[in-house]
Amino acid sequence: MPSSTFIDHSSYRDSHIREILNNVNSIAMVGASATWNRPSNFVMKYLLQKGYKVIPVNPNTKEKEICGEKVFGDLASISGTVDMVDMFRPEHEAHELVEDAIKIGAKVFWMQLEIFNNNAAQLAEKAGLQVVMNRCPKIEYARLFGELGWGGINTGVISNSRRRLK
Repeated sequence: MPSSTFIDHSSYRDSHIREILNNVNSIAMVGASATWNRPSNFVMKYLLQKGYKVIPVNPNTKEKEICGEKVFGDLASISGTVDMVDMFRPEHEAHELVEDAIKIGAKVFWMQLEIFNNNAAQLAEKAGLQVVMNRCPKIEYARLFGELGWGGINTGVISNSRRRLK
């Protein structure tokens, strides 16, 4: 069902991001790289370890697989359900990728860190997709499900101290 209201993409409620991550099963990662030290490769490995089905999309790769998963040249070539499109591409490609995400029936369009495109976000939201900009699902998963805290990082999600009443 198309949305008639748009959300503020300057910040997100933790519950909003958590709901997306809990409801997504399959992720098409556009711009996935076979190079082990590229951010998309690291994120793909992490999300696979967390039980997500990650489908690499890269028309330029000469690899037939990334992290053991078949690479597709574009979103339209993917057979099966895609819940979320995770964009590791330049901002100016967002609008076309949103159009493709709509065509394949994705529910979420996620733009990686430092990627903002309000026009693409509005197009996606008008079609009923949830949109996240300037966030990384790997970082958000680790933050919201407690893993960053294992390294001593204060995520602000869980605290062992009592709040003092004034």
